[in-house]
Formats: sequence, C-alpha cells, structure tokens
Amino acid sequence: MKKYLLSAATFMFALVASGVTYMTVKMSDGQVVKFDVDDVAELNFVSLDTMKSNVQGVSVSGDINGYTYVDLGLESKLLWATYNVGATKPTEYGNYYAWSETEPKSVYYFDNLSYYDNETYQFTKYCTGSAYGRLDNKEILESMDDAAYVNWGKNRWRMPSASEQKELINGCTWEWVSDFNGSGVAGRLGTSKYNGNTIFFPAAGAYDGTSASMQDQYGFYWSYNLYDTNCMTSLLFSFTSENIWAFQNRYRAIGYSVRAVAK
Repeated sequence: MKKYLLSAATFMFALVASGVTYMTVKMSDGQVVKFDVDDVAELNFVSLDTMKSNVQGVSVSGDINGYTYVDLGLESKLLWATYNVGATKPTEYGNYYAWSETEPKSVYYFDNLSYYDNETYQFTKYCTGSAYGRLDNKEILESMDDAAYVNWGKNRWRMPSASEQKELINGCTWEWVSDFNGSGVAGRLGTSKYNGNTIFFPAAGAYDGTSASMQDQYGFYWSYNLYDTNCMTSLLFSFTSENIWAFQNRYRAIGYSVRAVAK
C-alpha cells in the first residue's frame, strides 16, 4: 500500500457499502480517495516539505525521538538539533553541563566533577598525561558520559566532535542577533551556504562555581573531544558578537551548553 502525505486540512471517514467498509480521505483540493479498510495495513501522517518549514525563527527538517533537527546540507550529512539539550525551543539556554557529565548541577567546581579525585587532585578517566592522573588515553566521550546521548533517547543523538563543529562554522554564514525572533535573547544565527536553512545558537554564557555569567555575550558549546595536550580541558566552539572560534579548550569542570547532532 502507498503511504499518502496528508495536509492539515485532511479529514477521514468510513463508508459502509454492500458489506464492505471503506475509508475515504478528502484532500485539501477536494479530491476524495477511497480505500478498502481490509487493504490498509498502516496509516501515517507526514508533514509535507519539512525541509522548508520554519518554526520559531529557524528551519526544521524533521525530528528524532521527538527532538527537532535541521539539515544544513553539510558534506558529512550531519543533522543538527534546533535547540540545546535541556531546552524546548531555540531561544532557551537549556542546561549547563560539565564535560563528561549528563546532569546539570547547582555548583560547578573540580571538587564535584565526575572522574576527578578530590583527594589526589587527579583524573580517573579521560586522561592523556600521567601528571594529571590515571592514564587511559581516552580522548572521546563514551556514550554513558555524553549528555546528548543520555538525555535524548540513547539512540542517534550525541554530542558533536570538534571537527564537526568546525564543519558547521564553515558551512554557514553567521550573523550576531541581539534580539532573536523578538525573544530578547542574543546569539548567533547561521544560514547554510548549501541550502539556505537556518540554525540559532543562544549566547547562554557559562556556569562557573555557583552562578551563570556572560549570558547574551558569549556562547560556549561542548564537543565530545578531550584536549589532548592538557586533559584538564576539553574542546568546544565559542562565539561573541565579534567572532566565532572552533577548537577552543576550556576547563572540564565549567558548565557549558550542549547542542546535539545525529545522522
């Protein structure tokens, strides 16, 4: 059986004739299509032309596990979430995560960082230098320590690599927006160089210690990569109103934003 794409104006009703039950579908143009219900194995409602839909000021191409994404036409075929982990829309900051942690906290210090021994002042995981702790040479977050993977369904979603963040930066033209879509939230709006789709990153700042700071001024977004030269830090991309930087390294203990990706 073919799957029909139905518009919002579509409605259905059953018709009984000569002992046979039919399902009729009336399209928005008035056309009526009739099916014998015995032949109907599955009915799906699918949005038309999702590549061009616009929701709350950004492009939406579809959803995975209920979380929307945008296809920016990147060479990697990577799909980027339209809002941060912990948020429900593009203009919300979402949660702040220390690198390798999957839950937000009220205090962000090395004292309470996962995989950090506060008595020996050494790391117990993700360590590439013996001076910093227990050497394991792990430079990429495991799924159990990936905030996107753990919080968004343990399926296709994950945190991006630093190289994937660089691809995103290079694949879009960027502008600083001080009041995105009338929300009062500042950040960076990217427009794909390949298909014109858009993506917004709020300048959510950082959560260091007991409070958030630099909101509406800076954006920091974790990658899944450890900084191999100094494993006290991990890689992210950041931005201000003046510039955007990839492959930045910041302390693992500080709370920054996470934007998920999928394929």
